[in-house]
Amino acid sequence: MAVREFNALPSTLALYSRALLGSLSGKKGTELPALELVLRDVKIDRENLAAYNRVCGFSQRETLPVTYGFVLAFPLHMSLITDSSFPFAAMGLVHIQNLITQHRPVSASEILTIIAKPANLRSHEKGMQFDILTTLVSGNEVVWECVSTMLRRQAGGAESGKSTSPRKEKSVVSPTAIVQWNVPGDIGRRYGAIAGDRNPIHLYAFTAKLFGFPSAIAHGMWSKARCLAAMEGRIPDACKIDVQFKLPVLLPAKVAFHSEPQGDGSFTFGLNDQRSGKPHLSGLIQTI
Repeated sequence: MAVREFNALPSTLALYSRALLGSLSGKKGTELPALELVLRDVKIDRENLAAYNRVCGFSQRETLPVTYGFVLAFPLHMSLITDSSFPFAAMGLVHIQNLITQHRPVSASEILTIIAKPANLRSHEKGMQFDILTTLVSGNEVVWECVSTMLRRQAGGAESGKSTSPRKEKSVVSPTAIVQWNVPGDIGRRYGAIAGDRNPIHLYAFTAKLFGFPSAIAHGMWSKARCLAAMEGRIPDACKIDVQFKLPVLLPAKVAFHSEPQGDGSFTFGLNDQRSGKPHLSGLIQTI
């Protein structure tokens, strides 16, 4: 395993330029690189944290929202998938699942080490999938972990050759406890400016259309964060939060959020299209 240490977070703007150029290269590797990226002595930018809380709906507090570690690590994720050794072009990768394990609340005053590496390349009915494993360490203590599962559509999958635009999904009957939200058309630009994720599919309709979408789409991790913000006060200090991303949220949108307690103390939750009931994401919160 090669370990590459950074002295500062890389610029995501520069990395997206590299990603766009890489999309023209026709990468077709078969193995993930044995590469681990490390950034030490990370201090929380209080202004960025406050802006993140506002755009996602979290209250302002001294501890980090459970999803904020993903924002801290995102530049390392981009560095991984735009590295010359990475087998797939970064543009076109789809975030299909995200599992966060928070071992304890993380204070905004803590100094952290971020570690990210790719793992578990495997087949998927639509191509190939792999994980980006992320760890936040405070002192010598692992405080937060994340598994981001990414899909690369390729020929040979069960739906090979199909567009990356939204697929048809059956309508579902949502639970009765529902909160309705209007998601503004600029949420992708607002979240992207804070999180550093300026993928063109999230910014404007005309840039999203270049990649097969009829309009800009909300970031999956904004949708996850927005759902968890609606459940503040019910999320355990030590927990696992697993989300499956389904249909994208086409902007602007009207969506319905729902959550239900389970008999074992866990919670299920989901986000659906307000009119059709079709699912955008489904999730599970468990105490650990």
